[in-house]
This record gives sequence, C-alpha cells and structure tokens, in this order.
Amino acid sequence: MLKALTLLLSFQLAGEVLSRLLALPVPGPVVGMALMFLLLIVRSGPGAELRETANTLLSHLSLLFVPAGTGVLLHIHRVAEEWLALSVALVASTLIGIAVTALVLDALVRRRRRDEAQP
Repeated sequence: MLKALTLLLSFQLAGEVLSRLLALPVPGPVVGMALMFLLLIVRSGPGAELRETANTLLSHLSLLFVPAGTGVLLHIHRVAEEWLALSVALVASTLIGIAVTALVLDALVRRRRRDEAQP
C-alpha cells in the first residue's frame, strides 16, 4: 500500500510542478491525474496493489469532503453574496454532467452492439 500511495503522491507532485512551471490554468492534481492515466494506458491498467489502495481511498472518500465543507462554512458570507451565480453554476454543471454521461453511455452501447454484431 505504501508503494501505491507513493506513486499516487508522486504523480500529484509531478502535476503540481508541471502546472506551475508551465503556468497552466489547470490544477496540479488534475495534471498529475492525466499523467497517471497515460501511464495506466501504457501499462494496460493498474496493478493489484494500486487497485487495492485506490479502492481503500474511495471507500473513505466522504472524509475528503470535510475540508471542503469547512472551507465553505468559513466563507459562508461569500456564499450568501454570490448565491445566484453559485446556483446557476451548480445547476448548469449538473445538467452538463448528466448530458455528457448520457452521450458517452450511448456511444459505448452502440460500440458494444457493433462489436457484438461483427463475427
């Protein structure tokens, strides 16, 4: 588990360094996640240890929302001032997320049907 955590944190660090060096408008952890995704494509997926560690982290995902909730409460006055913009952004991003998920699912179902139809 330590090796897998080190790998995850190394990619986060690499993403942070690249994001700051190249002045990217994307957060470092997102860049690190994209880099790790490329590695996993090359390696044909995660190993057993990385998979187990990721599942353990995901099972405790709710704990990772505590700092975000604390930050929201710390800046509740800003939320009160910007409630309309926040509401529009939340509703729009939710609708866009649902639409993109539906389109991807539809494309995958069509692809599976096409692959099953071919001998």
